[in-house]
Amino acid sequence: MTGRDRERIEKLLGALERMRLDEYVAYVGDWRRMLWRNLLWGVCRGLGFTLGFSVLGALLAVLLRGLVVENIPLIGGFLAEVIHAIEARM
Repeated sequence: MTGRDRERIEKLLGALERMRLDEYVAYVGDWRRMLWRNLLWGVCRGLGFTLGFSVLGALLAVLLRGLVVENIPLIGGFLAEVIHAIEARM
């Protein structure tokens, strides 16, 4: 083995250590840990989507109500019906 080969091998080992490949292989090998973490991430994402959609939906309802109050000629009647339908379901 030449000095250049050793240098390449050391460079490759350094790159593998920086990538933390051993930790990744251990993580993938432990299916319980991986299942638990993915389940937790899924619940967090679902909760985030739900809260975000609720906030945006509430803002949209407030904006629509504001348009009805302004009584825009063509849109006002339609939006009034939509808001009454939403309020009836609540």
